[in-house]
Amino acid sequence: MIHLPLGRGEPSPRFLIIMKTIHLENKNQPLPAPLQAIYCDSFLCRLRGLMFRSDLPNNEGLLLVEARDSRVDTSIHMLFVPMDLAVIWINSKYTVVDTVLARSWRPFYAPRQPARYILEIHPSRLDEFKIGDKIEFQNA
Repeated sequence: MIHLPLGRGEPSPRFLIIMKTIHLENKNQPLPAPLQAIYCDSFLCRLRGLMFRSDLPNNEGLLLVEARDSRVDTSIHMLFVPMDLAVIWINSKYTVVDTVLARSWRPFYAPRQPARYILEIHPSRLDEFKIGDKIEFQNA
């Protein structure tokens, strides 16, 4: 479990986001290195996303979770995200429906097909996921 303070200084219990970490597997092609992501299903977690973060380790990511498959609900922006990201959209059947290299400070990205999950990872890992791949979340 990860505790992420929302402000500067010591975290206050009122302003603490508690998130769990999951491990991801691509069932169609083995990942060359382990990949873990913060399972982000609360409004505050999704709202903050990776904004204002200066870097993202190669083995970590953020999995934004929506209530249902949708193109609109799973659209993202890259405003206040100072780094490029590999973005993988996954539907409720755990199938990759779209991928993109999202450039920093761009206003809008949306999947071609409805998705429920948005995986944001280091840009060097984009080629590890293809449309149609089956993804498994462990410890979700």
